[in-house]
Amino acid sequence: MLLSLLKAKIHRATVTHSELNYEGSVAIDGLLLDATGIREFEQVHVWDVTNGSRFTTYAIRADEGSGIISLNGGAARHVQVGDLVIIAAFAQLDAAQADAFQPNLVYVDAANRITHTNHTIPKQAA
Repeated sequence: MLLSLLKAKIHRATVTHSELNYEGSVAIDGLLLDATGIREFEQVHVWDVTNGSRFTTYAIRADEGSGIISLNGGAARHVQVGDLVIIAAFAQLDAAQADAFQPNLVYVDAANRITHTNHTIPKQAA
């Protein structure tokens, strides 16, 4: 049996562009893709923290160091420039792989520059 586990996420990135008339996808600063291990054309989930919208698309590479997070095509209808989003990718792992797996978690500032990375999420307190 395969399990679907969080592979990587970019936490609370700021949407810099929303391009309705561009071929669909989410363009992500190449440094963020490299830090997370998300590959170009890989399926990603986008969760808009600002408005609650959740959708699936695929990643494309934006220029390294540009800070670009651009929702394109139909995905542009779900966000506004300035919204905070979480971008996540998942992996299918068997139980043995899952036991040793750690996700790549990337945290960014308001300009979408990496502030820190982690491989675990803190336990939620009551």
